[in-house]
Amino acid sequence: MNDQQAPPAAERQALIDLAAVRHNVRHLVHLVSPARVMAVVKADAYGHGAEQMARTALEAGASWLGVAHISEALALRGAGVSAPLLAWLHTVDSPFAEAVAANVDLGLSGWELERVVEAARELQIPARVHLKIDTGLGRNGCPPDQWEAFVGRALAYQEEGLLRVVGIFSHFSVADEPDRPETDEQLERFRTAVAVAEDAGVDHEVRHIANTPAALSRPDSHFDMVRVGLGLYGLSPFPGQAPAELGLRPAMTLKTSIANCKEVPAGQGVSYGLRYSTSEPTTLALVPLGYADGVPRVGTGGPVWVDGTVYPVVGRIAMDQMVIDLKTTGIAGTGKDLVGREAVLFGGVGMPSVDEWADAAGSINYEIITRISSRVERKYTDSEAATA
Repeated sequence: MNDQQAPPAAERQALIDLAAVRHNVRHLVHLVSPARVMAVVKADAYGHGAEQMARTALEAGASWLGVAHISEALALRGAGVSAPLLAWLHTVDSPFAEAVAANVDLGLSGWELERVVEAARELQIPARVHLKIDTGLGRNGCPPDQWEAFVGRALAYQEEGLLRVVGIFSHFSVADEPDRPETDEQLERFRTAVAVAEDAGVDHEVRHIANTPAALSRPDSHFDMVRVGLGLYGLSPFPGQAPAELGLRPAMTLKTSIANCKEVPAGQGVSYGLRYSTSEPTTLALVPLGYADGVPRVGTGGPVWVDGTVYPVVGRIAMDQMVIDLKTTGIAGTGKDLVGREAVLFGGVGMPSVDEWADAAGSINYEIITRISSRVERKYTDSEAATA
């Protein structure tokens, strides 16, 4: 056997184009300058691989990294990623001491402050914290009527040398709907909160509230830094607006190969529940991806590209597989029946989009990419290197 023989292709792959990610980061860095870009790599970088996406984003010009959980931050530190890194969603069981020891910035909304101070006191290392104000989203964040007292508590601990207030931040609720007035209202509340903190003596490094949609559409919200998640991966946060219109390139292509083709008569039911029946004799093709791979069970009608043609999924999507109707006969078993041909659910230029799958599932593009499961192999490609 030839030792140099290429390994067999994976049966199911999520191909991530590093060149697309670099392009998106560079585009966003240019767009929001002089504000800095935080690359949000929570949830395994929206299914793209946190460590690889973190390194790629930093190489392309991102200044910070953001994650939800401390465990995600510690994994990046364990992989040798040393860039400024913020984690902002905690529970009473969160490992605050490990975060402080690993130089992870912590987003705080209230109760966590004393837990973090306790960890800093034990370690004799000052914690780096970002104070969060709830400007209207109604999730985390300090209520406005408690903000002044919260800032005062943080500054008292800072005077003791137990922490450093690095940032002040919040999060928009409807920036993906640019005509909504709530974004203006949140922005005004944020400015007020920043002014209160500054008047109290906070000397912050960064103020940040803008997410991907605000980074793209609201330059008045950029402040010192924007937090980019979806845009990093080349997807549009705006319904009806394609990534290319925003200067973005989708990074992930989800693909497999056709597992079976067979002719069936008119009236053939397809998949569980028999919600679809063929209207005439036809050929059904089996696509070996299902909801265990992260494809939404309710995504019937989602597009699959095969050999230059896009077919909608028919019948219910099962755990491991789905079916497309080729609307033709006379090809099964002839070598022209598509068995073994590449099947692409979504990807870049000329392929179905993540948004089409989101529409089919009644969901959003964020969910489609983040739910692709670990059963699907991630493979990194670089279209820039391929053309160099």
